[in-house]
Amino acid sequence: MKILSLLLLTFFLGKGCQGDVLQNMDTAQITYTANTRGYYYEVIIEKHIASIKKNRAEKAVVVKISDTDWKELVNLFQELDLEELKNLKSPTEKRFYDGAAIASLKINYEGKNYESQSFDHGFPPVEIKKLVTKINSFAKQNNEN
Repeated sequence: MKILSLLLLTFFLGKGCQGDVLQNMDTAQITYTANTRGYYYEVIIEKHIASIKKNRAEKAVVVKISDTDWKELVNLFQELDLEELKNLKSPTEKRFYDGAAIASLKINYEGKNYESQSFDHGFPPVEIKKLVTKINSFAKQNNEN
């Protein structure tokens, strides 16, 4: 009986902690931008919503993020070391000769801002590649609709 009680208590406590992590992600704002003189692209992720701008002058298109995509985004966010974001190095340097747009990733989490160094749009540092790819997938999904 004691073992059964212990297992049930462990199960419920474990589920409670997982809910707190998902709630914390709801307070985060993730902003991915890429731009050059003639190109602008921005995706802002906040509370199950992706706001996508492909032009400075136009209003953002708002897309609801599905529960499946949100869970994947939360998992990728949890793998990220926010303090190390500013130290990540770009694998390429095409932005230096107009070979790629200048991109950056900014995260506001629990009242603190974290920002990456600039990198080439389409070629993020390997440590954030999955997250950036997921963020950009929302804009691609929007193009299909």
